[in-house]
Amino acid sequence: MVVDVEGNGHQPPDLVELAAVPVIGGIIGEPMSWLVKPETSIKHFATRIHGLTNEDVADCPTFEDITGNVVAALDADILVAHNAHVDLGVLQRKLTGWEPPEVFDTLKLARRLVPGQDSYRLGNLTEVFGLAEGLPGDLTPHRATYDALVAARLFVLLATKAYSLEELRGESPGGGEDEPPALF
Repeated sequence: MVVDVEGNGHQPPDLVELAAVPVIGGIIGEPMSWLVKPETSIKHFATRIHGLTNEDVADCPTFEDITGNVVAALDADILVAHNAHVDLGVLQRKLTGWEPPEVFDTLKLARRLVPGQDSYRLGNLTEVFGLAEGLPGDLTPHRATYDALVAARLFVLLATKAYSLEELRGESPGGGEDEPPALF
């Protein structure tokens, strides 16, 4: 499951939007997303990044109202996120006692599997690899559904560069030159 969260600009950040996108056998499924009314208001600089205002979430459920749906969505063998420690930090604060499954961070994977990029920010990798092609026009960067979908596409791309799950995990050097990739 690929996840992305958008925060309210406070430290530590509170959840404003969450998206989860399933990936099974290299096939990207339909995203699930939730707008959430945070406990504290959205700061102006956060609105400048993701575009969400306090008015946008005024009538949205609190996180407690959607916790069951989120836990069900996150019930997966692996969790994928770009710069995963941020998303995991928010989720672990919000889901007391929740332990994430195995985590793949597309930021770390990209640095290892596609060296030499000018930047490993999700926006740069999206542009370099054309990860936003064909997405609906109403999806925009720095919104949870868009970011989760392009991170899912990035994960699938990176997984095709690994010869095995062990290599994806960074545990082995991978296959030989004549060996086709084993993932996806």
